Amino acid sequence: MPDQTITSVSRESRVFKPSAEFKAQANLGSEVTYKRLYKESVNSPEKFWAKQANELLEWRKPFKKVLNWKVPHAKWFADGTLNVSENCLDRHLGTPLENKAAIIFEGEPGDIQTLTYKQLHREVCKFANGLQSLGMKKGDRAAIYMPMVPEAAIAMLACARIGVIHTVIFGGYSAESIKDRVNDCEAKLVITSDGGWRRGKIIELKATVDAALKKGVKCVEHVIVHQRTSNKVTMKKKRDIWWHDLMADSSSEHKAKAFAAENPLFVLYTSGSTGKPKGVLHTSAGYLLGTTITSKYVFDLKETDIYWCTADIGWITGHSYVVYGPLSNGATVLMYEGAPNHPEPDRFWDIIDRHGVTIFYTAPTAIRAFMRWGDDYVKKYSLKSLRLLGSVGEPINPEAWMWYHRMIGKKRCPIVDTWWQTETGAIMVTPLPGVTPAKPGSCAVPFFGVVPKILDETGQEVPKGEGGRLFLTQAWPSMLRTLWGDDDRFKKQYWSEIKGIYFAGDGARFDEDGYLWVVGRIDDVLNVSGHRIGTAEVESVLVAHPKVAEAAVVGRPDDLKGSALVCFVTLKSDKAASDDLKQALRVHVAKEIGAFARPDSIRFAPALPKTRSGKIMRRILKDIAAGVEVKGDITTLEDIKVVAALQASD
Repeated sequence: MPDQTITSVSRESRVFKPSAEFKAQANLGSEVTYKRLYKESVNSPEKFWAKQANELLEWRKPFKKVLNWKVPHAKWFADGTLNVSENCLDRHLGTPLENKAAIIFEGEPGDIQTLTYKQLHREVCKFANGLQSLGMKKGDRAAIYMPMVPEAAIAMLACARIGVIHTVIFGGYSAESIKDRVNDCEAKLVITSDGGWRRGKIIELKATVDAALKKGVKCVEHVIVHQRTSNKVTMKKKRDIWWHDLMADSSSEHKAKAFAAENPLFVLYTSGSTGKPKGVLHTSAGYLLGTTITSKYVFDLKETDIYWCTADIGWITGHSYVVYGPLSNGATVLMYEGAPNHPEPDRFWDIIDRHGVTIFYTAPTAIRAFMRWGDDYVKKYSLKSLRLLGSVGEPINPEAWMWYHRMIGKKRCPIVDTWWQTETGAIMVTPLPGVTPAKPGSCAVPFFGVVPKILDETGQEVPKGEGGRLFLTQAWPSMLRTLWGDDDRFKKQYWSEIKGIYFAGDGARFDEDGYLWVVGRIDDVLNVSGHRIGTAEVESVLVAHPKVAEAAVVGRPDDLKGSALVCFVTLKSDKAASDDLKQALRVHVAKEIGAFARPDSIRFAPALPKTRSGKIMRRILKDIAAGVEVKGDITTLEDIKVVAALQASD
């Protein structure tokens, strides 16, 4: 049998126990409560989820059957009906929440807008009526390509209100990417803006949509254009409609339609290994339940919280933890349009202090950027309003966790390091604040109903401390239902590795305390001279060096070793690159992991290739490391000039 051991260096001895003060007010309360509820959720899942669905959601028609499960297809609460938009808005009307802020928006130029639940409901109703006036109905698809503005959430909630399936496309994607997604789901409508602000410049969104629709898109009947930046745009007669004109003629009264629990809510495209985007399909009740319950317990939401998730609305984190989960709980959500370092790298800390943000949820790539920019930008602000921090998007290396804990949380805020995916819909593994002792770099323990297992290629569980492949062995409400128009790919990609259980695609291990450590995508686990090495762990070792701010590690084909380790390293702003430092970093990695993990190449670079959402585009680094031409769409890069600098860095 091939060696499936994934070398792991994360033997974390630092443990941070919940404070008595936080524990006393936590929604979940105690580890005893967590263990009792978790045991019930995995041993009697239908009983557990029936209770949660009845307590946390508003139903038009109660369900009788909890789960129909014919692997790999799940139907949750299938005979019940509800409306997702109604659960996020209408049920808060007539309560003290109706005049509470639902969304606090800050634009990059500094404009601020607050929408109460009553006001947000009115805007969603008007837009839902506007969509219906254009002939949009249940089952139709609408593409949303907008900046991070309240109108994007309004568009999503209005679609949900009338049964239109939305597909949100990140506002940095190219015309080609828009074309592929719109054609794949045959969207009848595109909702966009004239532009959006990013580092003081206008990102021309409408022009990109126009270019996409000229590339052979025949399904689109209308384009609705929200005016954000007032840059000049071309409006095509009969097809294009200004948002404000549509709203001017729309009534603010709208009765939400009740839909079956399994009615499709949205399709969200995620990159696939074949290059063709995968349209992940999520349905209504199960998805909403997953995002509602995780928002309540993972973020410990209180009525007084100002909650800020920095994710763009175009990603699953923006769907689940900017819109649906928090609003279903009646939370106040802060939305920010622009870059974290405009006009200065202190923008986030300034926003937190001015708005009194209490919960802050961001990505490890952002945290490492904050570290690189320096502590002085943080020290200007008190950040005293913060009570809970979160991490999402990829494994967080321990040193970044410690900086986050020390500099942003002031050693008093719990950190929820969450593992989940577009496909899972909601958080799967996480520390629970006030309950779970935290280990820097570990996503800790499974959420209710989640049964993770680490298996080798034969399906056998690996011992604690050893790495393998991460699987989820029990159905959960917010799981993806299929891939849009490609059920065969759905079955093959997620359910064929070991029949009957979901393959997450990640390498991971459990430590001796049962804490889960995710080491990255299986694609990023390299075979180096017979050793299986997770690139995420090499990156963590590099970032732990006092001169390193950020690192990305990829493999380069090697005839002798199988794969050679190539490390792209960004130094802290006051540190200088040198051949001596390259050698020191090689020695550092060899000492921490083993001689077999000594990098073959270290390249210093002023920056790494990142999308506007902060995700490192590793395929670009793989092409550069292999010495081949960079392939594929790079228009989502924050700074395209980074690629040329990297190519010259060796």
